[in-house]
Amino acid sequence: MSDGEEILAGGCVLWRRSADGDGIELALVFRPKYGDWSHPKGKLKRGEDARDGAVREVLEETGMGCDLGPELPTVHYEVEGRPKEVRYWAAEATGGRFVPNSEVSRLLWLPPGAARDRLTQLRDKELVDVMVRLTCQN
Repeated sequence: MSDGEEILAGGCVLWRRSADGDGIELALVFRPKYGDWSHPKGKLKRGEDARDGAVREVLEETGMGCDLGPELPTVHYEVEGRPKEVRYWAAEATGGRFVPNSEVSRLLWLPPGAARDRLTQLRDKELVDVMVRLTCQN
């Protein structure tokens, strides 16, 4: 049983076409506070829609604008005894520039297999698989 209100968050599996035009690359962020590699995501502001929050978090954590694509599976887990729900979308990067900040110190662009291997949490790895299946269908 958890104590406290559910934490609502939004995030993206952010991608771009690889420079050689052969496939895609995914953006992973390193969060020093947690010592992990993850997809850009974060808590929603009061009254904020999950889609808007996902786009805002991508911009804040990666410096990239993005166009949202299909919604990916929603992820549920606990953080310090509180339930957390993160809604994710596949999102194509539309440009921008990464600047390290207090939340995210590094940004990597990796092919899907390498990104899957680098991600810390299994739940993030599973999102890569779903995103790749959806992207390859289009």
